[in-house]
Amino acid sequence: MARETGQHWLGRESPESRRLGWPRRPAERDGRARGGARRSAAPPLSQSLGGEGGKLPGRGSGPAPFANPPVPPTGALRFPTPLPAPLVSAMAKAYDHLFKLLLIGDSGVGKTCLIIRFAEDNFNNTYISTIGIDFKIRTVDIEGKKIKLQVWDTAGQERFKTITTAYYRGAMGIILVYDITDEKSFENIQNWMKSIKENASAGVERLLLGNKCDMEAKRKVQKEQADKLAREHGIRFFETSAKSSMNVDEAFSALARDILLKSGGRRLKNNNKPPSTDLKTCDKKNTNKCSLG
Repeated sequence: MARETGQHWLGRESPESRRLGWPRRPAERDGRARGGARRSAAPPLSQSLGGEGGKLPGRGSGPAPFANPPVPPTGALRFPTPLPAPLVSAMAKAYDHLFKLLLIGDSGVGKTCLIIRFAEDNFNNTYISTIGIDFKIRTVDIEGKKIKLQVWDTAGQERFKTITTAYYRGAMGIILVYDITDEKSFENIQNWMKSIKENASAGVERLLLGNKCDMEAKRKVQKEQADKLAREHGIRFFETSAKSSMNVDEAFSALARDILLKSGGRRLKNNNKPPSTDLKTCDKKNTNKCSLG
């Protein structure tokens, strides 16, 4: 019904509105009077109440109390276009296996240089000590499989030991690195072996690397000493040089191959022969100066 402030017009007639006696919009009455002709747009509320210039009868100037903001037509609404589905099949073919490798050893033995050489084929003498932990990624081809290697670089300082040991558990392969010109770094390999036993998963693959074998004149650790230690622990042994890139690709590839075979990959026909290297960007290097076991 009409109120003191004006009538509230209903947008559509319903049985409930007829029972309450609420009036229809003037445009609806006019449309029905013309035999069901298309309804015209509803006039502003103030005009439907007989006001002029936005004024209501018997009241002062000002906007109509029931004025509502305009509603845009449905065609004017725009909804965001849904994003396309990710190409799961294409991503799944990027690699067959993902192996997490971890390099450990005393500070200054060349762990970061080895990773940079392997992942980026680069060497820089100005690298500073690693703070905490970092990683690089490279994908290689082994036995017809695409293997994505996630190689983690750890800090060798004792103050970072709590941080670095937390990464042992998820590693599938651990590389122990010493400096052939630093006898103390070789002696500490036993401590690093103990740390693996305490923190790493059971059965994790291990590899022993004697780095900086290009510095033969300053050698303090003989190849026979490291070879004996590797045999005692039943692991592979390589001597490498991050500077000259000797045996770097071969060492990482050998560890990845051992992990692949342990995880159910294709067995080699002759296990007595050392595994071959089948890397995408691997160039066979002269390894006369550096030994591998």
